[in-house]
Amino acid sequence: MNKIAIYCGSSKGFSETYEQAVRKLAKQLVKQRIKVIYGAGSVGLMGVLADEVLERGGEIFGVIPQFLMDKEVGHEMLTRLEVVADMHIRKKRMVDMSEGFIAMPGGFGTLDEVFEVLTWEQLSLHTFPVGFYNVNGYYDHLKTFLEHMVKEGFIKSRSLENIVFTDDPITLIDSMEAKSRSRQFGKERK
Repeated sequence: MNKIAIYCGSSKGFSETYEQAVRKLAKQLVKQRIKVIYGAGSVGLMGVLADEVLERGGEIFGVIPQFLMDKEVGHEMLTRLEVVADMHIRKKRMVDMSEGFIAMPGGFGTLDEVFEVLTWEQLSLHTFPVGFYNVNGYYDHLKTFLEHMVKEGFIKSRSLENIVFTDDPITLIDSMEAKSRSRQFGKERK
């Protein structure tokens, strides 16, 4: 994986742990020379992510709708910034640019984006891994709920096979890369 989309909050949350965690993830992404794709925000965890990647000499590409640029929340110091017409184009463009997806703690927007890529993976529109950076157990209840959805017959267990939940950035990236390689190997064998 050379390019990973990161979905994260336009808020920093109440605990400093979230900001510290995004800095650790950014450090690992830059260390492994992975380009970061994100929503181009300059505020909250989004801004921390961008600043940390840039400070460490990494590459970060942002995609933002015009109405958010007009509100002056776009980060203007990115490796590349794309301003698009709306949120739908933003989400599609981020998926098109990426080879994996990580959800940091965030709100409705983060969940919207990550669930869209999970749905697209389920529909075989992509085969890339999805990781949940489970800082402070943020996604514990979501993981339990996804397992409940399988148990109740609304999704198949194979839909969870390409998902990683962990609070360690190294394990997160390495596990996602392993899933990506195994998927590629499986496609080559068919």
